[in-house]
Amino acid sequence: MAALREELDPELSAVLTAFERFLRLERNRSAHTVQAYLGDITQLLHYLRSAGETDLRGLDLRLLRGWLASLHQAGASRTTLARRAAAARTFSTWAFKNQLLAADVAELLVSPRPHRSIPAVLSAGEAGQVVDSLDGDEPEQLRDRLILELLYGTGIRVAELVGLDLTDLDRGRRVLRVIGKGDKQRTVPYGIPADAALQRWLDHGRPLWATAASGQALLLGRRGGRLDQRAARRVVNTATAGLAGGSGLSPHGLRHSAATHLLDGGADLRAVQELLGHASLATTQIYTHVSVDRLRASFNQAHPRA
Repeated sequence: MAALREELDPELSAVLTAFERFLRLERNRSAHTVQAYLGDITQLLHYLRSAGETDLRGLDLRLLRGWLASLHQAGASRTTLARRAAAARTFSTWAFKNQLLAADVAELLVSPRPHRSIPAVLSAGEAGQVVDSLDGDEPEQLRDRLILELLYGTGIRVAELVGLDLTDLDRGRRVLRVIGKGDKQRTVPYGIPADAALQRWLDHGRPLWATAASGQALLLGRRGGRLDQRAARRVVNTATAGLAGGSGLSPHGLRHSAATHLLDGGADLRAVQELLGHASLATTQIYTHVSVDRLRASFNQAHPRA
């Protein structure tokens, strides 16, 4: 993508740089989102140039629709098309407000609704089996047990997990201060098993690995640095390999499982939304489909007139 960006005319390249600054500093988007949007808009600007337009003001709704149509013909998924349309709308609104476009040309741009597949989840018994599978006394085993306890016990994201500091713990109330997407802060409770795993890690694991460079990081690697997301993913993938068709789950699989089990247990949908840090209730509602499917399966198996 860097090569494509370098091929842009200086004027369009400068526009892209300004848009990147807007996403990072004003919208406070994550690095992943920034890179994805920049890639999308870089491709859009190349499409603009291929259509014979050398100035950004040549961008209009007809051209945007043509761009999405070309992506569809090339085999882009509904999810990809939806994201690129969202990037185009964000870019168009920004460009209009900054007088780079005469109108918000993407305001009426419609994209296909992304397909929401029902996530794979573990049963409550399987989740317990996965967490209990790590029961050693070595620092790595203590840390990995805590990773599983917190991911399943709270439903937090893996990025939120590895970002936890010691100062984010409120042991008295058994809650975590979590910094989520967009630097939004929320408070998430954790249970007694997670608290026990936390105590063992703090007493017998972390002190053996901590160095001057560890700072306040809760979870550490062997060399004392803050644990990175890839290492946490490997822990979850390895621990769940025997239960997930031999391939294992991602940390998001434990998050899916936690949300589903909360709803199965009667938790309020709004409360689950708050715990997970979802900006929209619609995102949380996907877990109700999992619960309904389980209810339907139970009904079909048990009711004489199913």
